[in-house]
Amino acid sequence: METEREALDAYSRVVTAVADRVLPSVAALTVRSSRGTGAGSAVTFTADGFLLTSAHVVAGAATGMATFSDGTEARFDVVGADPLSDLAVLRTRAVGAPSAELGDADRLRIGQLVVAVGNPMGLAGSVTAGVVSALGRSLPADDGRRVRLIDDVIQTDAALNPGNSGGALADSAGRVVGVNTAVAGVGLGLAVPINPTTRHIIGELVSSGRVRRAWLGVAGAPVPLPPPIAAKLGQRVGLRVAEVVPGSPAGVAGIYLGDVIVSAGGRPVENVQALLRLMLGPAIGTRLQITVLRKGAFVDVVAVPAELP
Repeated sequence: METEREALDAYSRVVTAVADRVLPSVAALTVRSSRGTGAGSAVTFTADGFLLTSAHVVAGAATGMATFSDGTEARFDVVGADPLSDLAVLRTRAVGAPSAELGDADRLRIGQLVVAVGNPMGLAGSVTAGVVSALGRSLPADDGRRVRLIDDVIQTDAALNPGNSGGALADSAGRVVGVNTAVAGVGLGLAVPINPTTRHIIGELVSSGRVRRAWLGVAGAPVPLPPPIAAKLGQRVGLRVAEVVPGSPAGVAGIYLGDVIVSAGGRPVENVQALLRLMLGPAIGTRLQITVLRKGAFVDVVAVPAELP
């Protein structure tokens, strides 16, 4: 019993310390758009008033009000939103809120303690705690023209409710490792990870208000590699090309129907998402080496991704 009490005390101390550190950085949002009035959360991540939230929280809005834990209210403007990652950056002139430290979700482990901070159901400054239930989940996102899967979504059993979207998911050190984005069921919440890919997206939103993406022009599905090939590569699956858009970068490079893409840019390709992870702004106009398996032989081609319109 004594050991159990000590464990519970340690757990409480961690959650309390995270709440003390993160709560002052989290704001409750009131958003008005053509769709009506909505609510959500956001987390301050720079000292000069930039906030991070979910794109769906501010969809259709250009401005709104942010209320911080000390009662400060300030108008915010939407700097940029990227529905395909469900991330948005806001700017407010209220610079008194401390900035939260962004962490790295790629270092998370299943079972690790996480704390969700937000404003569910209009209840400002709410804190819930739980564990990382699963990693590597995918979440569909739609910008009205195309559908994409958000990769490496964090699944947690920390209680999330409407209004938590855009709030912080923090690790035991108080570093923000995710942006709460969805309630997928009882005891099941999802958060967009903070990792090198999303840091790039956040940086582009801050600097230009939009995210540039590259385009290859291929579609396909995962297929098992022949055992000898799999053993040689240390990779069991490749991406069989089912469609090549005529005149696309992939078509110009010489990728054909039936080819199995095994790597791109030196990284294994096991599904479409592996390619999409490479298709951010820096890839536009650069030479991308792609290795395909064609009739039992490896063939190297070089594609130059174009900007996605």
